[in-house]
Amino acid sequence: MKNIKFSALIMAVIMILSLFVFASCANESPKANIEETKGETPNETQEETEKAEEEKPESIRIITLAGPTGMGMAKLIESDTNNQTAYNYEFTVASAPDQVSPEVIKGNYDIAAVPVNLASVLYNKTEGKLQVAGINTLGVLYMLENGNTINSVADLKGKTIYATGQGSNPEYVLRYILSKNNINPDKDVTIEFLAEHAELATKLKNNSVAIGMLPEPQVTSATTGSEVRIALDLTKEWDKVSEYKLVQGCIIVRKEFAEKYPTAVAKFLEEYKSSVDFVKNNIDEASTLIEKAGIIPKAAVAKKAIPNCNICLITGEEMKSYVSQMLNVLFEANASSVGGRLPDDRFYY
Repeated sequence: MKNIKFSALIMAVIMILSLFVFASCANESPKANIEETKGETPNETQEETEKAEEEKPESIRIITLAGPTGMGMAKLIESDTNNQTAYNYEFTVASAPDQVSPEVIKGNYDIAAVPVNLASVLYNKTEGKLQVAGINTLGVLYMLENGNTINSVADLKGKTIYATGQGSNPEYVLRYILSKNNINPDKDVTIEFLAEHAELATKLKNNSVAIGMLPEPQVTSATTGSEVRIALDLTKEWDKVSEYKLVQGCIIVRKEFAEKYPTAVAKFLEEYKSSVDFVKNNIDEASTLIEKAGIIPKAAVAKKAIPNCNICLITGEEMKSYVSQMLNVLFEANASSVGGRLPDDRFYY
C-alpha cells in the first residue's frame, strides 16, 4: 500500500514538472518569434527601399535651344557621351523656339531649356503639365553702337533703335528699361524690328544702322573685327530700375515625370549645376564643347560670348521670386507673351 502511494506521489511530481516545462516553452516561443521577426523586418524594409531607390527612367529626354539658353548644358552633354552621368540623357539641340514648343506640348521631352515667357505659354497650353525647375540664363541683351554717342539710357532719347525679338522678351525688356528711365518707347524713340539676329549684326558691321539691340552670341559676332561697340549692358540697366533679376532662360520639367522620378530630377539639376560651373570657369575647353554640341557654331565666338551670357542655375524660392516678377513685367506689357494669364503656384517646382 505504501508503495502504491509513493508511486502515485512520484507520478504527480513528474506531471507537475512536465506542465511547468511546457508552460515555460510556451512562454518563450512567442518571444523567440518576435525576436526572429525583429531580425527579419529591417532587412526586408531595407531591400524594398533600396529597390525603390534603384528604380530609374530608361532615359531622360532633354531639348535645349541653341545659344545662351543651351550653353550651360555643354559639359553635361559631353559627360553623357562618355557615360559619366548618373542617368542616360538623350539631348536635342533646337535652333528656334517653334521647334521646341510642339514637341514639349506632345510630351516628347521630359526636360527643356527655353525662354522664360515660353515656359509660361507652354504651362498654359498644357493646362499645368509643366513646371519651371530653375533659372538658367539671366540677361544676355546689349545695346550696340556704330559710334560713340550712347553712354546712358538717356542718350537713346530721340534715336532710332534697331532690334530683334518683336513680341517676345527682348521687346518688353527694352520697353521696360526705357519707361523706367522716363523715355516713352512709343513717342521718344523709334524702334525698328528686324526678323533675324544675323541680319542686324551684319547691318551694324557694315554701318547700315547706327544703334542696335542684340543678344549674345550675336553681340560677339557684330563686334568682332568691326568698329561696333557695346554701348549699354541692358542687364545692368535693368538692375538699376528693378529689384528683381532680368530672367531670360529657364529649365522646365514635365510634371508627370517629376512626380514619378523626383530623384532623377534632383540629380539632373545637380549635374546641370556642375556643368554650368564648368562652362563659366573653364572657358577655353567649354567653348570647344559648345561648338561640338552645336549650341554655337564656332568655338571662337562662344569663347568671347560666355562671360556676357550670365548662365546660371537658380532654384527654390529665389527662382520663384525672380520668375514671377519677370512674368509680371511681361504680362503687363502684353498678356499674350506669357500665354494670356500668369501661372499659379503649381507652376513652380
